[in-house]
Amino acid sequence: MIDLSGKVFVVTGGNGGIGLGMAEGIAMAGGSLAIWGRKADKNADAVATLEALGATARAYVCDVGDETQVVETMQACRDDFGRLDGCFANAGHGGLPGGICDVSLEDWRTVMRINLDGAFLTLREAARHLVDQGEGGSLVTVSSTSSIHGAARNYAYGTAKTALNGFMRALAVELARHRIRVNSLLPGWTITELAAAPYANDRFREVTTQRTPVRRWAEPSEFREVGAFLADPSQTFHTGQEICVDGGYTVF
Repeated sequence: MIDLSGKVFVVTGGNGGIGLGMAEGIAMAGGSLAIWGRKADKNADAVATLEALGATARAYVCDVGDETQVVETMQACRDDFGRLDGCFANAGHGGLPGGICDVSLEDWRTVMRINLDGAFLTLREAARHLVDQGEGGSLVTVSSTSSIHGAARNYAYGTAKTALNGFMRALAVELARHRIRVNSLLPGWTITELAAAPYANDRFREVTTQRTPVRRWAEPSEFREVGAFLADPSQTFHTGQEICVDGGYTVF
């Protein structure tokens, strides 16, 4: 049984979708949550959901692409909770609507700002606090199966998620001496707000479902257990790994 009692975890983009699913798993294992999101109303709803599970939870409005906000919010979390035991860099931006011949540099940078730069800033600040605290911890990049397979018009999102895996491997090596574990989660097709448009496309949903051995998309709640597992401090030898939770999509 995973016991996260007395442990505190930051989950960016934790006010919905996969982020909230992982946060629920941490809450059910006894952990406390600092939920980051840009929408105060969604943040409040997420906190209510986690509190209903018996967890201590607080919400913070933060744009992970803004360095000052990330630095100040991470410090506020440690001040409010008194400690930090891990961080899930989950906040994300969807793909771009047009083909490669039509995309602008500004559009490209919009995706990178959240999906890559935001994860860098978030985990850098979390690492600083964990190293200073000196008790180890867990850092998680939320990547995607898009880092494994290609898809038309998925160049920006797929590139960012692929880069996250490389970032994770480097951090895992660098931070191991501080007893800080670093891993990547690669979700498959999941019914979330971010994926609402492709899920609503009957043809796309049918094709992706047929390619998935379990023959369906995931629900966010199915990421509860893996969230608790990645947060679990007893997993002292597990670092530098990519964990696919995709219904078999990448092996079929």
